[in-house]
Order: sequence, then structure tokens, then C-alpha cells
Amino acid sequence: MPIIIIVEGKNDKSRLRRLLSNEVDILCTYGSLNTEKLEALKKKADHNEVYLFTDNDSSGKKIRGILRDTFPEAEQIYTRRGYAGVEGTPAEYLIQQLEKAGLEEFILYPPPDPTL
Repeated sequence: MPIIIIVEGKNDKSRLRRLLSNEVDILCTYGSLNTEKLEALKKKADHNEVYLFTDNDSSGKKIRGILRDTFPEAEQIYTRRGYAGVEGTPAEYLIQQLEKAGLEEFILYPPPDPTL
């Protein structure tokens, strides 16, 4: 079953794209939602497994609430409070959250650091 992750912005999408295989489709809300955008997201997400990954700030929580109503079956992925959104979250933490969501098979793990 195809996987879709919905994020807020293009920088969030870019950040996750470096960590996930192209099998995962990453869609953006671009920070705001209206009926037209929600319908477009629903159409793209049709019959796919949906994950919501928004920032842990007030606008991210507002967007997550709207998306949760639109996609009640969606899996929730969270970033830690204090990070500058998904785009500002360290790769290691993003990977942990993606693993918790069961997306290990789609993660592009960085090569080990030879200096460690």
C-alpha cells in the first residue's frame, strides 16, 4: 500500500525527502488549509496509508487538528517541542520518529560516521 506523509511546508518536505525513499509521497499544506486544499489532499491520499507530521507549535497543532478531522485513520508522527519544526529537527530524531511509526523499510539511513 502506498505511503503518504503530509507536512506543513516545502522545507519540511525537503528535510524528510533526504531521509525517505521515493516510494513515500510527501505532500505539503503550505501552512494553511481551505476546503479546496483539503479536497486536493484527500484526492491524492485516496486509498493510501496517511501519516501526519506537523510542527509542534501553535500553527502546527491547528493544522494537525484539521488534518486529523479530514484523515481520522492517519498515523500521527511528532517532533519534539523546542525543535524549529520538522525542518529544524535533527535527522537522528526524525529517524527515531519514522521508526516508531513503522516506516523502517522506507528510511534512507545515513552511512555510519567513520570517526566514531
